[in-house]
Amino acid sequence: MKLTSSEENYIKAVYHLRGDQRLVSTNELAELLATRPASVTDMLKKLRTKKLLQYERYQGFKLSAEGKKMALGIIRRHRLWESFLSEKLRFNWDQVHDVAEQLEHIRSSLLIDRLDEFLGFPRFDPHGDPIPDPQGKMQVSRHLPLDECPLLTFAIVSHVTNQSNQMLEILGHHRIAIGTKLEVRRKFHYDHSLEIRIRNQPAIVISEQVARNIHVKPV
Repeated sequence: MKLTSSEENYIKAVYHLRGDQRLVSTNELAELLATRPASVTDMLKKLRTKKLLQYERYQGFKLSAEGKKMALGIIRRHRLWESFLSEKLRFNWDQVHDVAEQLEHIRSSLLIDRLDEFLGFPRFDPHGDPIPDPQGKMQVSRHLPLDECPLLTFAIVSHVTNQSNQMLEILGHHRIAIGTKLEVRRKFHYDHSLEIRIRNQPAIVISEQVARNIHVKPV
């Protein structure tokens, strides 16, 4: 089935709102895509006609089995392109998303499979998000927010939940990336900020908001 780039963006957005597991309202989708609810309703009706969505009156929309399969294919392409841009072309992790948004609409399965092989079949993208395999399966990674990490223990950064350019700019400024090993030295009760230490760097203090968006695996 051929979809337009706009239709693919909607399918992916519904998935990101957990629309494979629950009903998503038009207002939720309009807010995520920064568009009018009326425009969302028109597009969702088209996708429903193509049997990519299920609809419950007055409740919302949910991805069908075929819709979920297509969404995972789009996400697979996006995250593989992000990995390629980061690892092979040396894009910063706050630069890869917008370019990958354009490249994800290249639909050649042969190209994407060759790209996957070229990259060594990565399981996670530069932000720590799992990459679906050709069957849509993803590896589940267990991690916890940095602000829940015990004091004086080492952990490795495994995922960033808020991937906005502003957040990634802050993390880049502090030299925090996927794979960075750090230690939580102190928690300040006044504002819940954290003092952390990265090897060969002076200790720094980060806000609670930043800490909550950094997910880690204890060493």
